[in-house]
Amino acid sequence: MSGFPWAAFAVNLGAAAGAALVVLLATFVLASAKGVHRIVDSAWGLAFAAVAATSCALAASGGHGDAGRRGLVTALTVVWGLRLCLHIARRGRGHGEDPRYERLLAKAGPGRARRAWYALRMVYLLQAALVWLVSLPVQAACYAPRPIGPLAVAGAVVWAAGVAFEALGDQQLHAFKADPANRGRIMDRGLWAWTRHPNYFGDFLVWWGLYLLACVSLPVAAATLVSPLTMTFLLTAGSGKALLERHMADRPGYAAYRARTSGFFPRPPRRPPRSPDHPSRSR
Repeated sequence: MSGFPWAAFAVNLGAAAGAALVVLLATFVLASAKGVHRIVDSAWGLAFAAVAATSCALAASGGHGDAGRRGLVTALTVVWGLRLCLHIARRGRGHGEDPRYERLLAKAGPGRARRAWYALRMVYLLQAALVWLVSLPVQAACYAPRPIGPLAVAGAVVWAAGVAFEALGDQQLHAFKADPANRGRIMDRGLWAWTRHPNYFGDFLVWWGLYLLACVSLPVAAATLVSPLTMTFLLTAGSGKALLERHMADRPGYAAYRARTSGFFPRPPRRPPRSPDHPSRSR
């Protein structure tokens, strides 16, 4: 069995960066024309799908990698990316600018050109770089010469659990918000009773699962470990959980919800503390 084709993989790194950049730059042009930069969130998943498809095509054309592993990791990444893209696009339809981007672009100062240049640097180019970095296991798996084995199967199972968790959480939240009776209330049902961020936890599983598909040797596993670690940081301490919770902190009922519900890893909700004015009865 031949070793990992590092030289061909290095060429792919440049092509993958180009694929991510094309998607994000096209999104920048569209968002600038519409005056709404929130659509970049939809492009996040689409950029990963583009990187996966590009890596798969280049590896196949060069005769690199195992066809089964290459096809599997590409299919899993494209399915996840397109589902996320469509979900976010549906969620944002009919809404104006996201408050996160309004606050960010306010730092650029007055002037349309200045705000556009700031958005390009701080949103679009940054996201393109992150897509390239986080997708390293997907790129590497396309070039891995070993056929699918137990570790790859385990990775696919972890990925499937993550997509199911994320999709179900998104569906439950969409249904909750669609009911006018829930206006102003905190979603604390279904998966949202077990974790405050089922969608982020699902993404966490997805990217650790895809990482397992790239673990064909110690050097490859070590070279791509930065990907799931970076995604974990983004989800828990970067633009995911931490940022959203700062935004939600002042919502009525959120403090109580936070006290009884796990912040990330799912677990049964805690029971609220019993009031000292209402002691439990002895049996």
